Amino acid sequence: MNESGAVETTEHRFVATESNGEVGAVLVRPSSAKCLYVFAHGAGAGMRHAFMEACAARLAGRGVATFRYHFPYMEAGRKGPNRPPVLVKTVRSAIAAARNLAGDLPLLAGGKSMGGRMTSTAASQETLEGVRGLAFFGFPLHAPGRDSSERGAHLAEVGLPMLFLQGTRDKLASLDLLRPLLADVRPAPELHVVEGADHGFHVLKRSGRTDEEVLDELCDAFAAWAGGVTRG
Repeated sequence: MNESGAVETTEHRFVATESNGEVGAVLVRPSSAKCLYVFAHGAGAGMRHAFMEACAARLAGRGVATFRYHFPYMEAGRKGPNRPPVLVKTVRSAIAAARNLAGDLPLLAGGKSMGGRMTSTAASQETLEGVRGLAFFGFPLHAPGRDSSERGAHLAEVGLPMLFLQGTRDKLASLDLLRPLLADVRPAPELHVVEGADHGFHVLKRSGRTDEEVLDELCDAFAAWAGGVTRG
């Protein structure tokens, strides 16, 4: 699917927090953009990771603009993430920056793994101005081998439409725990399960599918969900 027409990619900077200073960001906006997704990276890789780049390109082809950004630790070249309060503040600052750059577009937010969880944490604590829904590429419900739904307890306080894109081989989110957790959340979230995909949405060769096909599936599901949320 490709309905984007021309796509403009621009580099930006914004203040993440007063104490941590500025971080980098990338806005990818197709001429046909219907909404803007504020797209946070995961714990171990920044906004220029191949997965983030590939998703942004595919979403642009489906009429979804993206605003990718760095958390302060990644901007500084450090491996260990900042403490949650700093990450949550950065999410809020990124959403404000995105709104200033493309305020004519309906806003969605979320991210890959940790970035998604920090976005939902921010939304559970205080309204994210202008954000109509949250989407997660591999929500990290627990550490590998430590099955628990505790990290998802805050989802009941979000109060927004949510999309969860999850692989059946994801060691950071047991579907046996995620499904009952989401069953108690309102409005009812949408769960899109990718058969055979791990936390990075890689699939085994014997699955008969490629990682590129999985990315297309993810972005098709995202675009369909986003269309419903922003029209509503």
